[in-house]
Amino acid sequence: MDAAARAILLVLFLPFLSLSVAQNVTQSRAGILDVGVILHLKSLVGKMARTSILMAMEDFYAVHRNYTTRLVLHIRDSNGDNIQAASQAVDLLENYYVRAIIGPQKSSEATFVSDIGNNSQVPVISFTATNPALSSADVPYFLRATLSDAAQVNSLAALIKAYGWKEVVPIYEDTDYGRGIIPYLVDALQEFGASMPYRSAISRSANSDQVEQELYKLMTMPTRVYIVHMSSAFGFGSILFTKAKELGMMSGAYAWILTDGITNVVDSLDPSVIDAMGGALGVRFHVPKSKELDDFTKRWNARYRQDNLDDPPSQLSNFGLWGYDTIWALAQAAEKVSMDNAMFQKQQQIKNSTCLGTLGISTIGPTLLDAILQHKFRGLSGDFDLRSRQLHSSIFQIINVVRRESKGIGFWTAKHGIVENLNQNGSEHTYLNSLPNLTRVVWPGEVSTVPKGWQIPTNGKKLRVGVLTSGYPELMKVERDPLTNAIIATGYAIDVFEEVLKRLPYAIPYEYVAFHNAQGVSHGSYNDFVYQVNLGVYQVAIGDITIRYNRTSYADFTLPYTESGIAMIVPVKDGTTKDTWIFLKPLTTDLWFGSIVFFIFTGAAIWLLERRIDNTELTGSISRQLGIAIYFPFFADKERVESILSRLVIIVWVFVLLVITSSYTANLSSMLTVQQLQPTVTDVHELVKKGEYVGYKNGSYLGDLLEQIGFDRRKIKAYSNPDDFHDALYKGSKNGGIAAVIDEVPYINIPL
Repeated sequence: MDAAARAILLVLFLPFLSLSVAQNVTQSRAGILDVGVILHLKSLVGKMARTSILMAMEDFYAVHRNYTTRLVLHIRDSNGDNIQAASQAVDLLENYYVRAIIGPQKSSEATFVSDIGNNSQVPVISFTATNPALSSADVPYFLRATLSDAAQVNSLAALIKAYGWKEVVPIYEDTDYGRGIIPYLVDALQEFGASMPYRSAISRSANSDQVEQELYKLMTMPTRVYIVHMSSAFGFGSILFTKAKELGMMSGAYAWILTDGITNVVDSLDPSVIDAMGGALGVRFHVPKSKELDDFTKRWNARYRQDNLDDPPSQLSNFGLWGYDTIWALAQAAEKVSMDNAMFQKQQQIKNSTCLGTLGISTIGPTLLDAILQHKFRGLSGDFDLRSRQLHSSIFQIINVVRRESKGIGFWTAKHGIVENLNQNGSEHTYLNSLPNLTRVVWPGEVSTVPKGWQIPTNGKKLRVGVLTSGYPELMKVERDPLTNAIIATGYAIDVFEEVLKRLPYAIPYEYVAFHNAQGVSHGSYNDFVYQVNLGVYQVAIGDITIRYNRTSYADFTLPYTESGIAMIVPVKDGTTKDTWIFLKPLTTDLWFGSIVFFIFTGAAIWLLERRIDNTELTGSISRQLGIAIYFPFFADKERVESILSRLVIIVWVFVLLVITSSYTANLSSMLTVQQLQPTVTDVHELVKKGEYVGYKNGSYLGDLLEQIGFDRRKIKAYSNPDDFHDALYKGSKNGGIAAVIDEVPYINIPL
């Protein structure tokens, strides 16, 4: 129940409580500790708990005969109503002076009763209220002798993660109990990237038809993994699964996971309901096996049948065990509390105060609360420790509902995650398989194949995907099947789209819708095509669509997956040369001058160096010596020199000669190849000045852009495919063609 309703109830009960003063004192009976018990006695859990509590009283005092204190139980029925539960609590405090209250059963009831008990310093111990919103920080006299629902979300999330499901839909009752787990479940799923695309909340007042309508709604969605969080009090779980089976939702395409609200009592439900749940997985608190537990279970089964002659047999649940251990914990705490000064201090009732103004304050409340918190023991349910004001567990059992019973198939531990079994000393045995380490799971429909978690809804609408034929089939090609009349789209853009869909954790049914008529004629430009998304004609538009500012105002775009930009394709200059003396062109003035200088320097240096050592090759007349110095550089590798310095000069000359030769060869090669491929135009504005014709892709925004640059509209031509561009460029601007193609980079790269 929300805070507003809670506040209203407290206003009705406690408006003048703070104004009261001490009036008289009511003393407890010697050795007697009165305890109130508030349960929904007509519910399955209430009946189980009543039997367990009565047996706990008998067993405890049979073992502890020497104890000087005795608990006296005052059992009341809340009828599953919050106000009735609060009224019963007031009656127990006012007329029976109870020093502790066990219960109530529902989380919403516990919200009210815990406030009343806290005001009277009377511990309220509930072993069935699991809503995480119930906090002892705000109400210190409230103790949870069970687990918070938040404790099981990690085990639920581990199952979702282990099977690779990315989306899950929670189905829960629209109560404090049902809503309380959702925030914790969301956080646990988000840790590994899973999400909840929808939350199915079923009202307390919902009938069978309304539950059926909600299931029909779920069938229209792609997600096929459900977490069911319901209590057994209102029978929602029974109605839900019965209807789900009738609608065919308990089949191999679906995965159902149960929380402990159902798993704790699943074996006690009607056989037809258990049969409808076949294939569901679930988690519940792990109770370690023991001889004491086996003996008690046998006695409990007989006692339950005796106490409920008109009801079918039921199986002992964890709630029953917690109820049993709660009595033992309270009885042992009572023995440690001195009853000599046990007073119930009444308060003076002022004029116009409510009945709560007459409620007293238990003088032994703080001592009794402390005794309960400090007492830790090994109960039937395992370690019973309320020092943190609620029970904790690091181990949950994973069950599979098969053949009208729940079957344990593994465990989840906080330390090792999902494991198949626990060894004798309680440590976990781990595995390295990709799938969870569980005993063979039987899924809904009695299949062994793991549900993939999503499916194309049979009655869901298909996603309308608009496609537009491009002049470049490599990017987008749209055809119509002559037999089925269906639209077939192919190309790079389609490949990207379909690959994205494959990576989604669920299937999206879609159909391609062409943006052209039966004759293949487009209905408009790319701007018109994108605008169809804004009009709702298409939910998605796919194609070689450029992201433009004006288009972003009526459609959202993905990140670009091709290179962006604009480029030109122009003819090359006719660089074919007919010059016979082209081989002389690389010999520039600088090259000529450098060659001559090094030639003269080498000849002169060799002549001077060799004359110093009287080289016979350089003797003779002046004309002979001059001739040798001139031709020597040409045959430096063959001439004999005797001076070491001369040889160094020759080495330098050979290196310079190699550089000159390489430079000449490179320049000549460039003239004969690269320089022949010069574009006729390098600047778009040059085309504008010359009044040349230009072409662009039909339907592109470039037509308007070229006109803005300065081109005459009559000289801007639109073409549909690369072949048309080629023919137009070949003709040239003066022969009815064009001087350049101006297009986007992805289109330019295709023909190149």
